[in-house]
Amino acid sequence: MGKLEAIWLKRARGGRMDPVDEAVAVEGRGLEGGADFDRERHVTVIEREVFDRLKGSLDGSVEPVMRRANLMVSGIRLEETRDRILAVGDLRIHIRGETRPCGQMEAACQGLRDALSPHWRGGAHGSVVNDANIAVGDEVRWEEPG
Repeated sequence: MGKLEAIWLKRARGGRMDPVDEAVAVEGRGLEGGADFDRERHVTVIEREVFDRLKGSLDGSVEPVMRRANLMVSGIRLEETRDRILAVGDLRIHIRGETRPCGQMEAACQGLRDALSPHWRGGAHGSVVNDANIAVGDEVRWEEPG
């Protein structure tokens, strides 16, 4: 079992990431109020443990918000999870693939793009399967195929 550690909403494409305590997910559309609502990638997810390790290897100023993801989880591995269902509280996310690091990572911190490149360290992206409210602190787990 894991935990939802943080939620961020990007209000405009390329804009800053705003931390929020809760969010509303809409089936087939994404997170309400986010710039990616109704886009192909509804939700992006990162692992807290990746950033805990990076703080020791980069200059120490690395913060998870620099990854520009929507959700940060702990206790859950994302590597090679394509087509699995991630349960975040009542929300179900169909993981579609790896989120590859982009140039904005390097602009945020030199070396961050390369550090996030191997083993899905840049996180995963997925589709919202159902309407749900989520909040920081919600339980996170993989749903087993049924």
